[in-house]
Amino acid sequence: MKHLPNLLTGGRLALSLFVFLALAAVGGAAGVCLGGGAASALELAAFVAFVVAAVTDFFDGWLARRWNVVSVWGAILDPIADKVLICAAILGLLALHATVAIVIPSALILFREFAVSALREVTAGKGVKLPVTLLAKWKTTVQLVALGAELIVAAWPAFGLPAVWLGPATLAAHTLLWIAAIVTLITGAQYLAQARKALAA
Repeated sequence: MKHLPNLLTGGRLALSLFVFLALAAVGGAAGVCLGGGAASALELAAFVAFVVAAVTDFFDGWLARRWNVVSVWGAILDPIADKVLICAAILGLLALHATVAIVIPSALILFREFAVSALREVTAGKGVKLPVTLLAKWKTTVQLVALGAELIVAAWPAFGLPAVWLGPATLAAHTLLWIAAIVTLITGAQYLAQARKALAA
């Protein structure tokens, strides 16, 4: 049982790959034209995989702390798996519908994620550790909720939902994605301020 948290993290990585490949295939990136039924099935499967992967983001860390089996590998893989899931969903969405309402906030989120990762590597090399802020702890949750909403909108016909709801749902999903992008940028600014202060000291 002590290996379960790391297995959940590894499962999140595998599910992230599936989410991207499924959405990319529906978007035509695989060079194969899928029929309506096959495309809808893949879109639904991608959404379910995304939700399961998002749930493991909570349980792997929670179980590791509860069972007191926190490991070095878990500490390394968990944030990587989070970023891979976010990137997979974003790239999959862009393969489906590369609209401005999705491209801009997605680009901001990806820029921040890679920039902060690079910042952490630089500061770690100088012996400086950047503590996780309270807002940063919620940042991933906000991102996952927003991307989940975008996945529902992108695969709307596959869910069999009334077409009359699509407009309001799309507006809500785009608004959530922009909120996620803003929160993501704010946390990036917090880390930058921490790094400048620590390095100056």
